[in-house]
Amino acid sequence: MELVVALAINGLVWGLIVALIALGLSIIFGLLDIINVAHGDFFMVGTVLGLVLAGTTGFWIALVLVPLLGLALGLVIERLVIRPTISAASLTIVTTFGLSMIMQETVRAAFGAQPRRMAPPIEGTIPLFGLDYDIYRIIAAAFAALCIGGFFLFMSRTTLGTWMRAVRHDRETATALGIPVSRVCAFTFGLGTALALLGGAIAAPITTVEFRTGVDILPVSFMAVVIGGLGNAKGTVAAAVLLAVLEGLVSSVADPTTARITSLAVMSIVLLVRPHGLFAGATR
Repeated sequence: MELVVALAINGLVWGLIVALIALGLSIIFGLLDIINVAHGDFFMVGTVLGLVLAGTTGFWIALVLVPLLGLALGLVIERLVIRPTISAASLTIVTTFGLSMIMQETVRAAFGAQPRRMAPPIEGTIPLFGLDYDIYRIIAAAFAALCIGGFFLFMSRTTLGTWMRAVRHDRETATALGIPVSRVCAFTFGLGTALALLGGAIAAPITTVEFRTGVDILPVSFMAVVIGGLGNAKGTVAAAVLLAVLEGLVSSVADPTTARITSLAVMSIVLLVRPHGLFAGATR
């Protein structure tokens, strides 16, 4: 029973981190209508930057610097890679796949191929549901939840967030109203990239840090976006948490491969029953 509880809590913690990453993927798809194959590698870059910067500035300062660097990286990539190819959806898949390979090989050349572990900034355990649970995992989950809440506040309470929702709803009308659509699109890609890197920095003390870290996170993020409803931010968060907890529970009685197959089966069922996603009717 303790194993089931531990894996369920781990799933909840990981689900909140995945929700951050999937949110970035969701807003990029929802506004730009592109499938960013490189999104998992943005997460990987976040883990690497978190490890490197934590060694010089300290972990908590690194948590501030990493998303800022991610925003800048996203703005540059949007201008140089995405914008020239955004008119053809198939071409953006090819370019982002190429971008994924470039980032992986760049990190492998500069950082090495050997997986590394990062010590948590806060060590120790606290009693939780009869278990001695790592303090940092609780802090990571709380921080990820806080960032998710901040994202939704930004989207609902700021002018830029309102512009993003307006452009997603009706680009032509937004243009007629004087909203700088191209700048909003650039910022959206930058924000989605920043969320992925932030998720990587938070996850760095929990997962291994290597050039292939993003390979596993990408399908989970896509499943969360599909199950939650394409472009539906709140549905994506809910789906990410549900999938992670489900995989945690299944892992208590089966191997991780079976847990991932279960998630894929859930996604297939959702697509058959509700093709537009489980939360397609929710407010966006």
